[in-house]
Amino acid sequence: MTQLKFADSLSRLGTESAFVVLARAQKLAAEGRDIINLGIGQPDFQTPEHIVEAGIKALRDGHHGYTPANGIPALREAVAADLHRRHGVEVNPDTVVVQPGGKPTMFFACLMFGQPGAEIMYPNPGFPIYESVIKYSGATPVPIALKEENGFAFSAEEVLAQITDRTSLIIINSPANPTGGVTPREEIDKLVAGLADHPNVALMSDEIYSNMLYGGREHVSLLQYPEIRDRLIMLDGWSKTYAMTGWRLGYAVWPEACVDHVTRLCINDHSCVNAATQYAGIAALNGPQDAVRDMVAQFDARREVIVRELNALPGVRCSDAGGAFYAFPNIEGTGMSAIEAQNRFLDDCGVATVAGTSFGKWGEGYLRFSYANSTENILEALRRIREVL
Repeated sequence: MTQLKFADSLSRLGTESAFVVLARAQKLAAEGRDIINLGIGQPDFQTPEHIVEAGIKALRDGHHGYTPANGIPALREAVAADLHRRHGVEVNPDTVVVQPGGKPTMFFACLMFGQPGAEIMYPNPGFPIYESVIKYSGATPVPIALKEENGFAFSAEEVLAQITDRTSLIIINSPANPTGGVTPREEIDKLVAGLADHPNVALMSDEIYSNMLYGGREHVSLLQYPEIRDRLIMLDGWSKTYAMTGWRLGYAVWPEACVDHVTRLCINDHSCVNAATQYAGIAALNGPQDAVRDMVAQFDARREVIVRELNALPGVRCSDAGGAFYAFPNIEGTGMSAIEAQNRFLDDCGVATVAGTSFGKWGEGYLRFSYANSTENILEALRRIREVL
Protein backbone atom coordinates (compact mmCIF):
# COMPACT_ATOMS: atom_id res chain seq x y z
CA MET A 1 0.00 0.00 0.00
CA THR A 2 1.33 3.44 -0.94
CA GLN A 3 2.34 5.65 1.99
CA LEU A 4 2.97 9.19 0.85
CA LYS A 5 5.48 11.31 2.74
CA PHE A 6 4.16 14.81 3.15
CA ALA A 7 6.28 17.84 3.97
CA ASP A 8 6.43 18.66 7.67
CA SER A 9 5.41 22.26 6.87
CA LEU A 10 1.86 21.10 6.01
CA SER A 11 1.29 20.26 9.67
CA ARG A 12 1.78 23.94 10.52
CA LEU A 13 -1.12 25.12 8.35
CA GLY A 14 -4.38 25.80 10.13
CA THR A 15 -7.80 26.37 8.60
CA GLU A 16 -10.70 28.81 8.66
CA SER A 17 -13.31 27.31 10.95
CA ALA A 18 -16.16 29.36 9.50
CA PHE A 19 -15.95 27.14 6.43
CA VAL A 20 -15.97 24.02 8.62
CA VAL A 21 -19.13 25.27 10.34
CA LEU A 22 -20.62 26.14 6.95
CA ALA A 23 -20.03 22.58 5.72
CA ARG A 24 -21.72 21.14 8.84
CA ALA A 25 -24.63 23.53 8.49
CA GLN A 26 -25.08 22.64 4.82
CA LYS A 27 -24.99 18.92 5.62
CA LEU A 28 -27.70 19.36 8.25
CA ALA A 29 -29.77 21.43 5.83
CA ALA A 30 -29.41 18.70 3.19
CA GLU A 31 -30.79 16.27 5.76
CA GLY A 32 -33.90 18.41 6.10
CA ARG A 33 -32.98 20.59 9.10
CA ASP A 34 -34.03 24.24 9.12
CA ILE A 35 -30.68 26.02 9.54
CA ILE A 36 -30.06 29.75 10.02
CA ASN A 37 -26.45 30.56 9.20
CA LEU A 38 -24.98 33.38 11.28
CA GLY A 39 -21.50 31.92 10.89
CA ILE A 40 -20.15 32.70 7.43
CA GLY A 41 -18.60 36.11 6.87
CA GLN A 42 -19.89 37.25 3.52
CA PRO A 43 -22.52 39.84 2.54
CA ASP A 44 -25.94 38.39 1.81
CA PHE A 45 -26.37 40.82 -1.09
CA GLN A 46 -25.83 40.37 -4.81
CA THR A 47 -22.96 42.10 -6.57
CA PRO A 48 -24.36 45.38 -8.01
CA GLU A 49 -25.64 44.94 -11.54
CA HIS A 50 -23.34 47.47 -13.22
CA ILE A 51 -20.33 45.53 -11.87
CA VAL A 52 -21.68 42.23 -13.18
CA GLU A 53 -22.33 43.82 -16.57
CA ALA A 54 -18.78 45.17 -16.71
CA GLY A 55 -17.42 41.65 -16.19
CA ILE A 56 -19.70 40.25 -18.90
CA LYS A 57 -18.74 43.03 -21.29
CA ALA A 58 -15.05 42.35 -20.70
CA LEU A 59 -15.56 38.74 -21.74
CA ARG A 60 -17.56 39.74 -24.80
CA ASP A 61 -14.89 42.30 -25.71
CA GLY A 62 -12.31 39.54 -25.83
CA HIS A 63 -10.42 40.04 -22.55
CA HIS A 64 -9.61 36.35 -22.26
CA GLY A 65 -5.84 36.29 -21.87
CA TYR A 66 -3.14 36.86 -19.30
CA THR A 67 -2.72 40.28 -17.73
CA PRO A 68 0.30 41.81 -15.99
CA ALA A 69 1.04 39.89 -12.79
CA ASN A 70 0.41 42.97 -10.65
CA GLY A 71 -2.90 43.85 -12.37
CA ILE A 72 -3.96 45.84 -15.42
CA PRO A 73 -2.79 49.48 -15.28
CA ALA A 74 -6.34 50.90 -15.45
CA LEU A 75 -7.35 48.95 -12.35
CA ARG A 76 -4.28 49.97 -10.38
CA GLU A 77 -4.93 53.59 -11.34
CA ALA A 78 -8.55 53.24 -10.22
CA VAL A 79 -7.37 51.88 -6.86
CA ALA A 80 -5.01 54.83 -6.40
CA ALA A 81 -7.79 57.29 -7.24
CA ASP A 82 -10.19 55.57 -4.83
CA LEU A 83 -7.64 55.70 -2.00
CA HIS A 84 -7.18 59.42 -2.66
CA ARG A 85 -10.94 59.99 -2.49
CA ARG A 86 -11.45 57.97 0.67
CA HIS A 87 -8.27 58.59 2.64
CA GLY A 88 -6.79 61.75 1.12
CA VAL A 89 -3.52 60.01 0.28
CA GLU A 90 -1.37 59.90 -2.82
CA VAL A 91 -0.56 56.38 -3.98
CA ASN A 92 1.69 55.47 -6.87
CA PRO A 93 -0.26 52.92 -8.98
CA ASP A 94 3.03 51.07 -9.49
CA THR A 95 2.96 50.12 -5.79
CA VAL A 96 -0.52 48.59 -6.08
CA VAL A 97 -0.55 44.81 -6.60
CA VAL A 98 -3.85 43.16 -7.51
CA GLN A 99 -4.35 39.62 -6.24
CA PRO A 100 -7.13 36.98 -6.11
CA GLY A 101 -8.59 38.11 -2.79
CA GLY A 102 -7.00 39.29 0.43
CA LYS A 103 -5.40 36.05 1.58
CA PRO A 104 -2.51 36.11 -0.94
CA THR A 105 -1.37 39.41 0.57
CA MET A 106 -1.33 37.82 4.03
CA PHE A 107 0.50 34.77 2.72
CA PHE A 108 3.07 36.74 0.74
CA ALA A 109 3.74 39.20 3.57
CA CYS A 110 4.42 36.35 5.99
CA LEU A 111 6.59 34.52 3.44
CA MET A 112 8.51 37.74 2.84
CA PHE A 113 9.16 38.53 6.51
CA GLY A 114 8.72 35.18 8.25
CA GLN A 115 11.40 32.56 8.76
CA PRO A 116 12.71 30.46 11.64
CA GLY A 117 13.94 32.78 14.37
CA ALA A 118 11.66 35.65 13.37
CA GLU A 119 8.57 36.78 15.28
CA ILE A 120 5.39 38.10 13.69
CA MET A 121 2.74 39.80 15.82
CA TYR A 122 -0.93 39.40 14.96
CA PRO A 123 -4.34 40.23 16.51
CA ASN A 124 -5.91 37.58 18.75
CA PRO A 125 -8.81 36.95 18.52
CA GLY A 126 -8.24 37.62 14.86
CA PHE A 127 -8.68 36.25 11.37
CA PRO A 128 -7.35 32.68 11.70
CA ILE A 129 -5.29 32.79 8.50
CA TYR A 130 -2.85 35.22 10.15
CA GLU A 131 -1.63 32.68 12.70
CA SER A 132 -1.79 29.84 10.18
CA VAL A 133 0.50 31.42 7.60
CA ILE A 134 2.86 32.82 10.24
CA LYS A 135 3.44 29.26 11.46
CA TYR A 136 3.79 27.99 7.91
CA SER A 137 6.52 30.57 7.24
CA GLY A 138 8.54 29.16 10.14
CA ALA A 139 8.23 32.34 12.20
CA THR A 140 6.90 32.42 15.77
CA PRO A 141 3.40 33.91 16.09
CA VAL A 142 3.13 36.49 18.89
CA PRO A 143 -0.49 37.35 19.75
CA ILE A 144 -1.70 40.90 20.28
CA ALA A 145 -4.47 40.41 22.84
CA LEU A 146 -7.69 42.22 21.90
CA LYS A 147 -9.80 42.71 25.02
CA GLU A 148 -13.48 43.33 25.51
CA GLU A 149 -12.85 46.14 27.99
CA ASN A 150 -11.00 48.06 25.25
CA GLY A 151 -13.76 47.57 22.71
CA PHE A 152 -11.52 44.93 21.10
CA ALA A 153 -9.12 47.65 19.97
CA PHE A 154 -5.41 47.04 20.33
CA SER A 155 -3.39 48.87 22.95
CA ALA A 156 -0.42 50.61 21.32
CA GLU A 157 1.48 50.44 24.59
CA GLU A 158 1.04 46.67 24.81
CA VAL A 159 1.98 46.17 21.15
CA LEU A 160 5.16 48.22 21.46
CA ALA A 161 6.11 46.43 24.68
CA GLN A 162 6.07 43.07 22.86
CA ILE A 163 8.52 44.08 20.13
CA THR A 164 11.86 42.29 20.35
CA ASP A 165 14.95 42.22 18.16
CA ARG A 166 13.35 39.23 16.41
CA THR A 167 10.14 41.04 15.46
CA SER A 168 9.94 41.33 11.66
CA LEU A 169 6.27 42.12 11.00
CA ILE A 170 3.23 43.42 12.89
CA ILE A 171 -0.27 42.69 11.56
CA ILE A 172 -3.19 44.90 12.58
CA ASN A 173 -6.84 44.80 11.50
CA SER A 174 -9.43 47.55 11.98
CA PRO A 175 -12.40 47.28 11.61
CA ALA A 176 -11.76 43.80 12.87
CA ASN A 177 -12.85 40.26 12.17
CA PRO A 178 -14.20 38.56 14.33
CA THR A 179 -14.91 41.21 16.95
CA GLY A 180 -16.21 44.19 14.97
CA GLY A 181 -13.76 46.29 17.01
CA VAL A 182 -12.47 49.60 15.67
CA THR A 183 -9.16 50.99 16.91
CA PRO A 184 -9.36 54.75 17.58
CA ARG A 185 -6.98 57.23 16.00
CA GLU A 186 -5.18 58.01 19.25
CA GLU A 187 -4.00 54.39 19.61
CA ILE A 188 -2.82 54.29 16.01
CA ASP A 189 -1.01 57.61 16.54
CA LYS A 190 0.77 56.11 19.56
CA LEU A 191 1.71 52.97 17.65
CA VAL A 192 3.16 54.88 14.71
CA ALA A 193 5.09 57.22 17.02
CA GLY A 194 6.52 54.28 18.99
CA LEU A 195 7.59 52.47 15.84
CA ALA A 196 10.13 55.21 15.20
CA ASP A 197 12.29 53.31 17.71
CA HIS A 198 11.93 50.10 15.67
CA PRO A 199 12.79 51.08 12.09
CA ASN A 200 13.30 47.51 10.86
CA VAL A 201 9.79 46.27 11.73
CA ALA A 202 7.33 46.02 8.82
CA LEU A 203 3.56 46.51 9.15
CA MET A 204 0.60 44.91 7.46
CA SER A 205 -2.69 46.77 7.94
CA ASP A 206 -5.74 44.70 6.96
CA GLU A 207 -8.37 47.29 6.04
CA ILE A 208 -10.78 45.05 4.13
CA TYR A 209 -13.75 46.36 6.18
CA SER A 210 -12.77 50.02 5.85
CA ASN A 211 -16.13 51.03 4.34
CA MET A 212 -18.16 49.43 7.14
CA LEU A 213 -18.23 51.62 10.24
CA TYR A 214 -21.12 52.59 12.49
CA GLY A 215 -22.08 55.02 15.22
CA GLY A 216 -20.01 57.89 13.85
CA ARG A 217 -16.73 55.98 14.05
CA GLU A 218 -13.97 56.86 11.59
CA HIS A 219 -11.65 54.60 9.68
CA VAL A 220 -8.01 55.51 10.11
CA SER A 221 -5.90 54.14 7.28
CA LEU A 222 -2.25 53.51 8.02
CA LEU A 223 -1.57 55.04 4.59
CA GLN A 224 -2.19 58.42 6.23
CA TYR A 225 1.13 58.20 8.07
CA PRO A 226 3.95 59.10 5.66
CA GLU A 227 6.62 58.20 8.22
CA ILE A 228 5.82 54.47 7.86
CA ARG A 229 4.91 54.26 4.17
CA ASP A 230 8.29 52.73 3.32
CA ARG A 231 7.47 49.66 5.47
CA LEU A 232 3.66 49.48 5.27
CA ILE A 233 1.60 46.88 3.43
CA MET A 234 -2.04 48.04 3.26
CA LEU A 235 -4.55 45.32 2.34
CA ASP A 236 -8.01 46.07 0.95
CA GLY A 237 -10.28 44.72 -1.76
CA TRP A 238 -13.71 44.29 -3.27
CA SER A 239 -15.11 41.21 -1.48
CA LYS A 240 -16.88 42.87 1.44
CA THR A 241 -17.59 46.38 0.14
CA TYR A 242 -19.10 45.30 -3.16
CA ALA A 243 -20.43 41.83 -2.20
CA MET A 244 -17.87 40.22 -4.50
CA THR A 245 -16.55 37.39 -2.31
CA GLY A 246 -16.74 34.82 -5.10
CA TRP A 247 -15.07 37.04 -7.68
CA ARG A 248 -11.76 36.71 -5.79
CA LEU A 249 -10.37 40.21 -6.18
CA GLY A 250 -8.21 42.08 -3.69
CA TYR A 251 -5.20 44.36 -3.64
CA ALA A 252 -2.47 45.73 -1.47
CA VAL A 253 -0.34 48.85 -1.53
CA TRP A 254 3.25 47.73 -0.96
CA PRO A 255 6.43 49.58 -0.05
CA GLU A 256 8.48 50.26 -3.17
CA ALA A 257 11.21 47.94 -1.87
CA CYS A 258 8.72 45.04 -1.78
CA VAL A 259 7.02 45.45 -5.16
CA ASP A 260 9.46 43.36 -7.22
CA HIS A 261 9.47 40.61 -4.59
CA VAL A 262 5.69 40.35 -4.35
CA THR A 263 5.33 40.48 -8.14
CA ARG A 264 7.64 37.47 -8.42
CA LEU A 265 5.56 35.68 -5.80
CA CYS A 266 2.44 36.40 -7.86
CA ILE A 267 4.09 35.04 -11.01
CA ASN A 268 5.12 31.86 -9.21
CA ASP A 269 1.79 31.42 -7.46
CA HIS A 270 -1.11 32.43 -9.71
CA SER A 271 0.34 34.30 -12.74
CA CYS A 272 -2.36 36.99 -12.61
CA VAL A 273 -5.97 37.65 -11.63
CA ASN A 274 -8.48 36.72 -14.33
CA ALA A 275 -9.01 39.57 -16.76
CA ALA A 276 -12.80 39.95 -16.66
CA THR A 277 -12.86 40.28 -12.89
CA GLN A 278 -10.33 43.11 -13.07
CA TYR A 279 -12.59 45.08 -15.44
CA ALA A 280 -15.47 44.48 -13.04
CA GLY A 281 -13.25 45.88 -10.28
CA ILE A 282 -12.76 49.10 -12.28
CA ALA A 283 -16.53 49.48 -12.64
CA ALA A 284 -16.96 48.95 -8.90
CA LEU A 285 -14.52 51.72 -7.94
CA ASN A 286 -15.45 54.20 -10.67
CA GLY A 287 -19.19 53.58 -10.76
CA PRO A 288 -22.06 54.62 -8.47
CA GLN A 289 -21.65 53.82 -4.77
CA ASP A 290 -25.36 53.82 -3.89
CA ALA A 291 -25.49 50.05 -3.46
CA VAL A 292 -22.57 50.19 -1.02
CA ARG A 293 -24.25 52.88 1.08
CA ASP A 294 -27.54 50.97 1.08
CA MET A 295 -25.84 47.72 2.12
CA VAL A 296 -23.94 49.39 4.97
CA ALA A 297 -27.14 51.10 6.16
CA GLN A 298 -28.86 47.72 6.31
CA PHE A 299 -25.92 46.21 8.20
CA ASP A 300 -26.12 49.08 10.67
CA ALA A 301 -29.82 48.46 11.31
CA ARG A 302 -29.18 44.73 11.80
CA ARG A 303 -26.27 45.52 14.11
CA GLU A 304 -28.55 47.41 16.45
CA VAL A 305 -31.01 44.51 16.46
CA ILE A 306 -28.48 41.75 17.10
CA VAL A 307 -26.59 43.62 19.83
CA ARG A 308 -29.86 44.41 21.61
CA GLU A 309 -31.16 40.87 21.36
CA LEU A 310 -27.88 39.26 22.39
CA ASN A 311 -27.76 41.42 25.50
CA ALA A 312 -31.26 40.21 26.36
CA LEU A 313 -30.16 36.56 26.44
CA PRO A 314 -29.45 34.95 29.83
CA GLY A 315 -25.73 34.66 30.56
CA VAL A 316 -24.75 36.72 27.50
CA ARG A 317 -23.39 40.25 27.12
CA CYS A 318 -22.41 41.96 23.90
CA SER A 319 -20.47 45.18 23.41
CA ASP A 320 -21.46 47.53 20.63
CA ALA A 321 -19.91 46.42 17.35
CA GLY A 322 -18.16 49.35 15.69
CA GLY A 323 -17.50 47.98 12.22
CA ALA A 324 -17.55 45.06 9.77
CA PHE A 325 -20.66 42.85 10.13
CA TYR A 326 -19.87 40.78 13.22
CA ALA A 327 -21.02 40.72 16.83
CA PHE A 328 -18.76 39.01 19.36
CA PRO A 329 -20.75 38.40 22.53
CA ASN A 330 -19.32 37.15 25.80
CA ILE A 331 -21.05 33.85 26.69
CA GLU A 332 -19.17 32.99 29.88
CA GLY A 333 -22.37 33.42 31.89
CA THR A 334 -23.97 30.48 30.10
CA GLY A 335 -21.48 28.08 31.66
CA MET A 336 -20.48 26.75 28.24
CA SER A 337 -17.14 26.97 26.48
CA ALA A 338 -17.06 28.59 23.06
CA ILE A 339 -16.96 25.30 21.17
CA GLU A 340 -19.71 23.80 23.35
CA ALA A 341 -21.97 26.76 22.63
CA GLN A 342 -21.21 26.65 18.90
CA ASN A 343 -22.05 22.95 18.68
CA ARG A 344 -25.10 23.11 20.92
CA PHE A 345 -26.69 26.02 19.08
CA LEU A 346 -26.19 24.31 15.73
CA ASP A 347 -27.28 20.84 16.86
CA ASP A 348 -30.12 21.80 19.19
CA CYS A 349 -31.72 24.75 17.43
CA GLY A 350 -30.21 24.96 13.96
CA VAL A 351 -28.27 28.20 14.37
CA ALA A 352 -24.74 28.33 12.94
CA THR A 353 -22.23 30.52 14.78
CA VAL A 354 -18.44 30.30 15.12
CA ALA A 355 -16.60 29.63 18.39
CA GLY A 356 -14.34 32.44 19.51
CA THR A 357 -11.49 29.98 19.91
CA SER A 358 -11.52 29.55 16.12
CA PHE A 359 -9.91 32.99 16.12
CA GLY A 360 -7.26 32.30 18.74
CA LYS A 361 -6.90 31.51 22.44
CA TRP A 362 -8.14 34.96 23.48
CA GLY A 363 -11.48 34.08 21.88
CA GLU A 364 -12.44 31.61 24.61
CA GLY A 365 -15.73 32.66 26.20
CA TYR A 366 -17.02 34.32 23.01
CA LEU A 367 -18.96 33.45 19.86
CA ARG A 368 -18.89 35.21 16.51
CA PHE A 369 -22.26 36.07 15.02
CA SER A 370 -22.38 37.38 11.45
CA TYR A 371 -25.28 39.72 10.86
CA ALA A 372 -24.93 39.31 7.10
CA ASN A 373 -28.40 37.79 7.16
CA SER A 374 -31.92 39.20 7.21
CA THR A 375 -33.32 40.87 10.32
CA GLU A 376 -36.11 38.29 10.27
CA ASN A 377 -33.61 35.43 10.38
CA ILE A 378 -31.53 37.14 13.08
CA LEU A 379 -34.58 37.53 15.32
CA GLU A 380 -35.65 33.92 14.74
CA ALA A 381 -32.14 32.63 15.42
CA LEU A 382 -31.91 34.47 18.73
CA ARG A 383 -35.41 33.31 19.69
CA ARG A 384 -34.21 29.72 19.21
CA ILE A 385 -31.05 30.34 21.19
CA ARG A 386 -33.08 31.88 24.03
CA GLU A 387 -35.11 28.65 24.22
CA VAL A 388 -31.95 26.56 24.43
CA LEU A 389 -30.47 28.77 27.15
